[in-house]
Amino acid sequence: MTTSQGEKTEKATPKKRQDARKKGQVLKSAEVNTAVMTMAMFATLYLFGSAMSQSLMGMMTAALTGESAQPPTVHGAYTVITSSLWRILLMLAPFFAVAIVMGLAVNVAQIGFLLVGEPLRPKLSKISILQGFKRIFSLKSVAEMLKAVLKITLVAWVVYDEYTKSLGGFAGMMGLTVPQSAAHIFTLVVNVAFRAILVLAAIGLADYLYQWWEYERNLRMTKEEVRQEYKLQEGDPQIKAKRREKQRRMSMLRMMQALPRADVVITNPTHYAVALRWREEEAPAPVVVAKGKDYVAQKIKEKARELKIEIVENKAVAQALYLACDIDDEIPEDMFMAVAEILAGIYRLRNPKTA
Repeated sequence: MTTSQGEKTEKATPKKRQDARKKGQVLKSAEVNTAVMTMAMFATLYLFGSAMSQSLMGMMTAALTGESAQPPTVHGAYTVITSSLWRILLMLAPFFAVAIVMGLAVNVAQIGFLLVGEPLRPKLSKISILQGFKRIFSLKSVAEMLKAVLKITLVAWVVYDEYTKSLGGFAGMMGLTVPQSAAHIFTLVVNVAFRAILVLAAIGLADYLYQWWEYERNLRMTKEEVRQEYKLQEGDPQIKAKRREKQRRMSMLRMMQALPRADVVITNPTHYAVALRWREEEAPAPVVVAKGKDYVAQKIKEKARELKIEIVENKAVAQALYLACDIDDEIPEDMFMAVAEILAGIYRLRNPKTA
């Protein structure tokens, strides 16, 4: 059974992933953020809980014993409220700092440093009622709703279970002092927090795997999209063929312009043709000024006949020179003797008196 051309069955290419990232489409799980930030904030509570409780107790003691009493005026009430709010803010400062730092750290860990303006651009689809209903009742929205219900249910169950287990201990707190009762409650909160963090971590891991699956599914491409992208990156085959043809014509033109300087054209006789030039004052060895195969070889020989350049048939030498040399290359040392014999024969023909 063959797959439809419009079906997205291919994995996303690096370019597709890069384009999606530029648009703000990245792999990110909000539940991982929630789990890590909750863990960090409860760790902060565990570390600074004692100091916070002492500060809170001091504030309550001062209020109950009248140490912080102010005259019953507007200024006095303002002073008490301001002082209380300031102390509360100081107590909550570690939580704010941890929330900001961990929020940034988790986001950077998931998506790296990324600043894009694409999601902020105004789009008519964002204010369309029809599109709004589609987003509300989409599979993603349903999945997010179920995830939220599951998270609330599990966390509530953990809190309720821990509360029912500790219910018998509340009666014994009647005979404890306020600090002892606070310590008992603090231990209960830590136990609840630990279990809740485990639940949130499991939800975060499951959500990350789901977000990864959905991210990869949304980025999938059709076979036609992959081919079109390949054409854009590598170039249209027809354009590349035209470019190669133009390069061949330019190369042939340069060779034909250099051919009048040649001393001999060696052929095999139909497939290869190599034109050589040798001047002792120019180079220590003969230099290839033109070479070609098949059609180009025929053109070189035709031009050589017009210019009355000697054409020598030597299959082995012609093929070896064609394969071993490029234009403007000197011939290799192992071919000096064979080429020298050919050139010597030509010089004897040109100057029979010196033979």
